[in-house]
Amino acid sequence: MPKLDMVQEIAKKTGLRQLEVKQIVQLTLDGIIETLIADRRLELRNFGVFTVKSRQAKMARNPKTGEPVMAPARQAVTFKPGKIMLDRVNGKIGAPQSASPADSGKS
Repeated sequence: MPKLDMVQEIAKKTGLRQLEVKQIVQLTLDGIIETLIADRRLELRNFGVFTVKSRQAKMARNPKTGEPVMAPARQAVTFKPGKIMLDRVNGKIGAPQSASPADSGKS
């Protein structure tokens, strides 16, 4: 799903303007990146854990020519999904019950 589709869906569910939702989504994504740069790990409970791992330089092969080439060392971002995410993706539990925007002011 493209980010625009996600923004439209969130805007529809929350009643916020798409521009506001787009800014919130982008700030969230930027925050994830900044946290990974600074701390190399981000845990979002019930969602998953992002970590930065170092990959060593290694010999690889050019797929077009078959010629060996040196792949440089690099940083890679990994993601380990949380139990609730895995259960939902696998259909073991349903979607969470969320309040509609009109209900959010009620106690």
